[in-house]
Formats: sequence, C-alpha cells, structure tokens
Amino acid sequence: MEPVYLDYAATTPVDPRVAERMAGCLTLDGIFGNPASRSHIYGWRAEEAVEAARREVADLINADPREIVWTSGATEANNLALKGVAEAAEARGRHIITSCIEHKAVLDPCHYLMQRGWEVTWLQPDSSGLIHPEQVAAALRPDTVLVSVMHANNELGTVNNVAAIGALCRAREVLFHVDAAQSVGKLPVDVGALQVDLLSISAHKLYGPKGAGALYVRRRPPVALAPQIHGGGHERGMRSGTLATHQLVGFGQACALANLELAEEAERILRIRNIFLEEVLADPGAQLNGHPSQRLPGIANISFAGVDGEALLLSLRDVAVSTGSACTSASLEPSYVLKAIGVSDELAHASIRFSFGRFTTEEQARFAAARVQAAVAALRG
Repeated sequence: MEPVYLDYAATTPVDPRVAERMAGCLTLDGIFGNPASRSHIYGWRAEEAVEAARREVADLINADPREIVWTSGATEANNLALKGVAEAAEARGRHIITSCIEHKAVLDPCHYLMQRGWEVTWLQPDSSGLIHPEQVAAALRPDTVLVSVMHANNELGTVNNVAAIGALCRAREVLFHVDAAQSVGKLPVDVGALQVDLLSISAHKLYGPKGAGALYVRRRPPVALAPQIHGGGHERGMRSGTLATHQLVGFGQACALANLELAEEAERILRIRNIFLEEVLADPGAQLNGHPSQRLPGIANISFAGVDGEALLLSLRDVAVSTGSACTSASLEPSYVLKAIGVSDELAHASIRFSFGRFTTEEQARFAAARVQAAVAALRG
C-alpha cells in the first residue's frame, strides 16, 4: 500500500483534469508549437492557448492578464521581484524590508543584494509567526524601495494581514511584494484589495505542473523592473525564454479549477485537518505551532515533546510528511522558522509539518492520526 500523502505544502499532485489539458499540448496532433512563432498556425494556436492560460491565472487573483509575467516558479518570480526592483530603483534608495521567516527564495536574494551594497531590515515574527503592519511602519525609511512579506508561511501555515501592510506601503509610495506561493488557490487573493505591486505564484502548489509560475506586476502606475534573464525579449522584456506551452496551459487550468472550487475545497480540507488535530493534540506533549486560527486550512505544524523528529519520520513509513520546508529538508539544523518564533531547538527537532489537500480523505486523516499516536507512544517507550 502506498503511504498516505500529507505533504501538500511541499508539492501537490497534478489534478487529472490538468494533466489531460497538458497532454493535448505535447505531440504533433496537439498544440505543441512555439508561442513566439507567428508565421504559421502551430505558433498561433500555441500563443492563443498561452494567452488563455494567462487570463485564467489573472482571473484567480483579480488581475489584468497583461500583469502576469510567466516564470519557472515562485523562486524565479521572487528573484525577479527582489533583484528586479532593487536594480531598477537603486538611484532612489538601497533599503529593503522583509521578515526573517520568509522562504529561502526571498531570504537568499536579499542576502545576495546585501553583498552588493543594499541594506535589509529583517522583521521578527511574534510567537504565533505573524508579521504586524506596525513593524513595517516602524522600519520604513526615506530610502526604502521595497517591502517583501509572505502571505502564508510555508512551515507554519500562518496568514499575515497583507492588506494592511499593502495599504501602509501604498500610502508611503513604497513597492510591496508578496510571496503567495502557499496561499493562491487556497485563500481568496485579490491583488487590488490587498494593494500589492508584485505577487509570486507557483503552479505546483495548486495542482498544476512543476516548472511553471508567475509574477504579478502592477501596470498602473507601472512598476519598473530590471530583467534577470536576457535573450529574446519575451514577456514584454521582463523574462526571456521560450514559453512551455503545456506547462502554462496546465497552470491556467489549475487556476481555473481553483477559482471554481476554492471555497468548498477550503471548507472540506479544514474539516479534515481538524479531525486529525483533535486526535493528535489529545496527547498533552503535542503542541500546535503558529497562530491557532489565522492560518491556512491545510497546514498543521506540530511539536512532540520527548520525541526526535527524524526518528518519528522514520517510524511513519506509511504516512508521507516532512519536518518543514522541502527546500531545507536535508538540513540537520532545527527549522529557522520555528526558532524565530521561540520554539526551543529540542522541540524544533521534534516538529513535523502535516499538510492536507484536495485528495486527502477523512479516512486517511484518521489513519494518519492513529499512526502518529502509535509512533509517538513507541518512541517515548
């Protein structure tokens, strides 16, 4: 029997409806052409399919399709936003504000910019993992060119009040970037209401293919962005490279499905997660990390006192989970996110992230909870 998959925050399986659309864009009898080939029908069809997908992505976040720039994923989108703004605005200022619990795809570009003369203010989260607008307000300076705060944390699932931060940045005429890789398709996201200028999305977090993503770039007033990939001038000069028609069509279909099913799906996933939590948190040594209610419906990060997290993972061979972000899962260091919210090294090492999704059933949640309870009891002896 295959293990129960509870690592949806790391990646989601491609929805069969998405895979079917993608399969129609691969072979000679499908829409396989290069969207940039404008001299024949194969290219025209591919361009039409890609532009339809662009609209589907835009519709999910209430944007103009012309504000969607294709990327290979949220990592590239984050790099384009941070480095692109920094390079375009360096004459105006060299100060950036972000939080110390962002994804590595934001932290590492910030460190890169620091090595090249930019100054970064690192905001500390509260004990529930939230970054508050007051912190951003206090950190703003005349030379601040960009604020980057994630919508939902990938390890904790906590959801920041990005609308309030967006309003603050807009009032001060400072650009605001949001890494929304974990939230788009799981929470309602309206870029106008949130007052964001740049927003990163990844297809594989919402039942689309790996290798596809997008950066929302506000058109009015326009955001100046220095390209990070050169060669061909694709995507209105912001991101060169031949577009992967099949991946983008899949991305668009995934967004269209999320748009139709978001509210119902979020309610169902929340119910399943709570069934799991009710059983697992009956253990007095189990502690839920992050905000108790201001969080994504599908993520639960739990510390188990008196248990080594790696040993617990090895004991859960029939449940697929992780100790945190998939990008840092090979590290033996305790999670920097958990440490930042005050979790001890011992408890951080004893923490597991359970994440639920579209194909998780109640039966699987109850099975996983029973396996966790049994494994924890056995490890404590």
